[in-house]
Amino acid sequence: MNIPFLGNRRGKAGVPDPEGIAELLAECELLRSQAYREGVRLDDSPASLEALDQLVPGWRDDEETSAWLGNDAGLYLGTVIVRTVPGAAWEIRSDGQPVVRLASGREFDVVDAGHQWAANGVPELSQLYAEVAEA
Repeated sequence: MNIPFLGNRRGKAGVPDPEGIAELLAECELLRSQAYREGVRLDDSPASLEALDQLVPGWRDDEETSAWLGNDAGLYLGTVIVRTVPGAAWEIRSDGQPVVRLASGREFDVVDAGHQWAANGVPELSQLYAEVAEA
């Protein structure tokens, strides 16, 4: 997912505003709407990832919806990681791809993981979170 305009968001000191970027990436409007219709509350917690893993994947019949949902699922996974794993932070690569960087320096492409989840259901979002939280 290339978000070129994120690189142009500037704070007062001429650097990207990390809080503003995190807020923008956390919106995940399609995923939140889909989850709400299914009775799943997305509260940015690891438990909400488990609830998402239990959704019936009706979106797989629609390629466009699946692609958007995959982006949102990845961004939501990243949001949960950034908000709950100490030292984790969003980073926008030079190609515009948002990734999560852990305190260890390991980079995690959450958007790619979200696409895999939306298309195949595996790996599960909660499983990915558990692996990242352990690192």
